Amino acid sequence: MAKKQAPDTRPEIYVSTDVEADGPIPGPHSMLSFASAAMLADKTVLGTFSANLETLPGAAGHPVQMQWWKTQPEAWAACRRDLERPEDVMPRYVEWVESLPGKPVFIAFPAGFDFTWVFWYMMRYAGRSPFGWAALDIKTLGFALTGRPYRKSVKPAFPAHWHDPLPHTHIALDDALEQGALFCNMLAELRAREAALVAALVAVTSPDSATSKDSADSDSSLPDASR
Repeated sequence: MAKKQAPDTRPEIYVSTDVEADGPIPGPHSMLSFASAAMLADKTVLGTFSANLETLPGAAGHPVQMQWWKTQPEAWAACRRDLERPEDVMPRYVEWVESLPGKPVFIAFPAGFDFTWVFWYMMRYAGRSPFGWAALDIKTLGFALTGRPYRKSVKPAFPAHWHDPLPHTHIALDDALEQGALFCNMLAELRAREAALVAALVAVTSPDSATSKDSADSDSSLPDASR
């Protein structure tokens, strides 16, 4: 009989990741740069990883995306220096994620874009994903916390106290750190709401609460001597 595996009690580590690309999808287009910041829920940064990549053979920039890049000369210059081959970078990245002292959770805003790129590159050049098939979408968490329509769940609409004074520059590491702090602040609010709900439920279901209510009901049935 196979031995029962002990439960994994390691903490979750939130790997906030930002991708800069020259088009909407990998293959026809290329991931130019990406960065991850590994964070605990309290915003402790355990480490970072960033790399600028050579473009894929036969790929080309999408005209719309390349026109946008013309409006971001500093970010473009930052992502085109010290280029490395994807086949060298992605195994190193996967090993970095696997070395983290906890269970890695990929987070991004929106995760549908960034995870598509990183997953494709990991599977193509490293042959595996330490995140499995899943990613946590910060946009969806904002939708759940604010109650706003999903399409209007955007950063400018979020409460000011969720935002730390960090830059959003379209340089991958800057943006990974910025959205990671945003996520941790949102997670703290979610946990605070959960704790408040549990406390309220305990208050209304505790024996002391029931005794107090019964006592109050009994007292109300007694004759009022002041009448």
